[in-house]
Amino acid sequence: MKFSRICLIRHGETDWSRSGRHTGRTDLALTSTGEAQARELGQRLDGVRFDHVWCSPRRRARETCRLAGLDGQAVIKADLHEWDYGDYEGLTSVEIRRLVPDWNLFSHGCPHGESPEQVTARINGVIAQLRALDGNIALVAHGHFLRVLTVRWLGLPITAADQFQLGTASLSVLGISGSLHLWNETSGAVSQLLSPQPFTVHVPTSQ
Repeated sequence: MKFSRICLIRHGETDWSRSGRHTGRTDLALTSTGEAQARELGQRLDGVRFDHVWCSPRRRARETCRLAGLDGQAVIKADLHEWDYGDYEGLTSVEIRRLVPDWNLFSHGCPHGESPEQVTARINGVIAQLRALDGNIALVAHGHFLRVLTVRWLGLPITAADQFQLGTASLSVLGISGSLHLWNETSGAVSQLLSPQPFTVHVPTSQ
């Protein structure tokens, strides 16, 4: 069997994701909307077979994985946790920029949390493990983590992740040889995941 696709799944809505608060270590549950998103996500994945499912240890990711029907084969991977925001945990970007006007997560990182260099090293390690696997792979994780993983998969610097936005319970698909086939899909089935043909790429950039 040869490597096929990596399906990136961001967890469903939480109280903090809804309000834009940075959620790293804080172990929040899904909201009722987030639970419904996760169940719908499972319906959108109907008919897709995964050979490997990796999940972040955070509750919001594990609940999404379970409600989407992927927990039966899921392996919890500690390195899939979200960026450690340190002193900025629980703050919004607007609040942070009142303290540091030119702050950008992907350039500056977070005091007493992870730096961009540390996150890059962690995710490069995850990518090395992924490249050793065969078959279709699902990763259930977090917005900033998945954005950085995507740009590193594409061979771009971590700062490029600023141009990739991800909604809650979204699906994205990476392909072999550093390719991107689907980005931030929040509706519709993804049975094309098993197709050898490329997907239509939809990559919205930040405004």
